[in-house]
Parts: sequence; C-alpha cells; structure tokens
Amino acid sequence: LVETQLLFGLHGNQKLFPCEVCGRRFAADVLERHGPICRKLFNKKRKPFNSLKQRLQGTDIPTVRKVPQSKSQPVRKSNWRQQHEDFINAIRSAKQCTLAIKEGRPLPPPPPPSINPDYIQCPYCMRRFNETAANRHINFCKDQSSRRVFDPAQTAAKLVSRAQVNLSPLVVA
Repeated sequence: LVETQLLFGLHGNQKLFPCEVCGRRFAADVLERHGPICRKLFNKKRKPFNSLKQRLQGTDIPTVRKVPQSKSQPVRKSNWRQQHEDFINAIRSAKQCTLAIKEGRPLPPPPPPSINPDYIQCPYCMRRFNETAANRHINFCKDQSSRRVFDPAQTAAKLVSRAQVNLSPLVVA
C-alpha cells in the first residue's frame, strides 16, 4: 500500500519518479523541469548566512571586524603538584588547630607560606606579584622608593608580622 502511494502519489492519479540528485519524487513532466535546477543547486556551495550583516544593512552602524588573535602565549609549566601539597598541608594544619582548640592546648604555629614560582619578586619591597601586576607594581614601587628609602629587612619584618596578624584566629567575646 505504501509503495503504491509513493509511486502514484497520495491521490493515485499520477505516477511519481525519484529525482537522481535529491531523491524527492515528482511527476514525469515536473521532474523534467526539476532535474536541471536541482543539479545546479547541489553543485553550488552555499555561503553561510550572516545575520549581523543583514541586521546592520541600511543603518549607520559600522560593521565590527574581529581582531585576529595575536601570537598564542607560551604555555607555562603546570605546578599542580606544588599546589596539591600546599592544599594538603593547609588541611593538616587546620585539623591540628581544630584538635588544639577542642583539647584546650595552645594553637600550633601556622605553616610557612609557599612561594609561587610563577610570581615575580619586587626588588624594592620584596613582595611577589604575577607578571602583569609585577610590571605595574615595580614601576610604582620604583617611584615610591625614589621618594623615601626602604629598608628591605624592615619591609620583610612588616610582611611577616602582617601575615601573622592575618592568620591569627578571630576571638569573639
């Protein structure tokens, strides 16, 4: 039944033939007109439709051109192992602090801060920054150091005391 419907159409009054190119079925007289048109269309590669161009047509808005990406930045070596070890040490020290609080003992000293190898140290104040921040900061710090004299030992002592103040537990009365 389905084959007869395909061959003779839905109404059964004409025999339908498949197109060699697209496979659709047409009556013999229609297939003669459809064949060359279908071959011509299938030989052409269609351009993708640009909706932005279509939307902006007739307006005063200039088309925005994508800027080609500059050279790809060099891939830095991953330091996941160091980060993992730092994380494990932080968890261990937190457990020791929790245990000391439960037992009423004094808190253990905080773990030493790890030094990120990707960071650049400022020669003026000895602080460490990522590459872009270091470029900005070192210029700023250079100007500041020309105005007043920094003692690197004093600056390092300030950093240590600042770190201890930030790491001390919060006491709420």
